[in-house]
Amino acid sequence: MKRDEIIANFDPNGAGSGDNIYGLPFTVEEASLVILPVPWEVTVSYSAGTAGAPQAIFDASFQVDLYDPNVKDAWKLGIAMDSIDNELHDRSSTLRELAEEYINMFVAGVKPEESPRMLAIRQQIEDAGLVMNHQVKTKALHFLDSGKKVAVLGGDHSTPLGLIEALAERHSEFAILQIDAHADLRVAYEGFEFSHASIMYNALKIPQVKQLVQVGIRDYCEAELDMINASSNITTFFDHDMKRQMFEGKTWATIADEVINTLPEKVYISIDIDGLDPRFCPNTGTPVPGGMEYDQVLYLIEKLVKSKHTIIGFDLNEVAPGDDEWDANVAARLLYRVANLALIS
Repeated sequence: MKRDEIIANFDPNGAGSGDNIYGLPFTVEEASLVILPVPWEVTVSYSAGTAGAPQAIFDASFQVDLYDPNVKDAWKLGIAMDSIDNELHDRSSTLRELAEEYINMFVAGVKPEESPRMLAIRQQIEDAGLVMNHQVKTKALHFLDSGKKVAVLGGDHSTPLGLIEALAERHSEFAILQIDAHADLRVAYEGFEFSHASIMYNALKIPQVKQLVQVGIRDYCEAELDMINASSNITTFFDHDMKRQMFEGKTWATIADEVINTLPEKVYISIDIDGLDPRFCPNTGTPVPGGMEYDQVLYLIEKLVKSKHTIIGFDLNEVAPGDDEWDANVAARLLYRVANLALIS
């Protein structure tokens, strides 16, 4: 069916239902933006649950009204979510048990170099991380080659590396705008190279990633701070600095402009839900006091689009649904609004 026929036969004011996220009437073949769900959380170091986020957000999406006050006829733009890979979810669950065994030994002071069991577990998890990244990259390249924009819905924050690698094969250079409580610049957290706490360290290894701009960072180690201070291609807007400036009269509009002015034309956006104030995401794996308002994040991205930057892709990660579905409801709305903005950029 042609796009105009699909749109003509759809009621955006009706109750959400169907096989696609938000009840939208598009298949992945018909969509302009495809969301890749990645139910993976092997190396989560505090609280688990993010592997269930793609399904929980999909389920919550049918409660989202499709009218977007900042994007005209947003629902017509064409968003679809790829099917959730249950085999990947099961593999994550199995490996998560092994990772917990490894982490418990690590915390107890056992050195991996002295434990064949720990070395074997670490190698198995590293190999699985490579496979997961390759799967995401392969799917992303398939949709990119079809002329679509692609987003990753995790899972933990290790999941979008494959998409970033795919975009690096299609763009000569771009920056990453990271919304996060954590710097994620650890070389190999708890021994795992593909840890959720190492995603930006790994992303910066990609030559096409020329710059990392971090916003909302408020929980980091000294080694990460040393890396930030020593690097010419990392700019960090720490949460405590932004808050102090606003307490003293500086507006969020001015700070947003300062963030945007550090970015080149092409931008990839990486959103860890814990970049928000934890009242929006109380069940996320590592909640941290402070953080950004939901509307602050959207305002920043709206200004980014209005300033003629191009969002080449994005991810949303670290949503743990919890029992009350609040986190998934917040994430479903954030995902929709960011997808709409990506499509008009």
